[in-house]
Amino acid sequence: MYKCKGRIPEMETPRLRLRKMRRKDAAQMFVHWSDREVTRYMNLAPMIGTSEAADMIGLLNHMAGEEDAIRWGIELKATGKLIGSCGFNTWQLEGAFRGEIGYELGREYWRYGYMSEAFTALLPFGYETMGLNRIEALVDPRNTASGTFLTSQGFTREGLLRQVQHTSTGYKDMVMYSLLYDEFLRNKRR
Repeated sequence: MYKCKGRIPEMETPRLRLRKMRRKDAAQMFVHWSDREVTRYMNLAPMIGTSEAADMIGLLNHMAGEEDAIRWGIELKATGKLIGSCGFNTWQLEGAFRGEIGYELGREYWRYGYMSEAFTALLPFGYETMGLNRIEALVDPRNTASGTFLTSQGFTREGLLRQVQHTSTGYKDMVMYSLLYDEFLRNKRR
């Protein structure tokens, strides 16, 4: 059975390096995590200081050590700049073999195919390394761009989960998307 043990392995695609975020990445991630357009549909209030980004990076890395989450920084290989992050917010292996993904990109990197490219590393890691059968994504119903992206990656929109998350502004509905391992394999063969 997969155990993260705090190890966040580096993965590469043609343009990207997915790697463990470090505290020194806080300034770059703060740019994205403080942008209201980037965080609009996330369960994360826009940050107001670089120290908050450093704390978030520390928390995400700690959660990897506790088997609670695993998050990669998405780095442009050409510049070494972090343009966002992606990973598994949760996973359950015994009995369910499922994991929930999360992701975001800085606004200036939208619509260049970077997240699609990141998914070419993220999804195989989930299925082949972690042993997942089902990868899920919870999306704010107003975030049509994310829903469109997920369906372009082969995910199925399963339906609305009413008041499934509690945030500082109250309970939120979310739309569940999923991709099963056999569907992933079929899509990969195409």
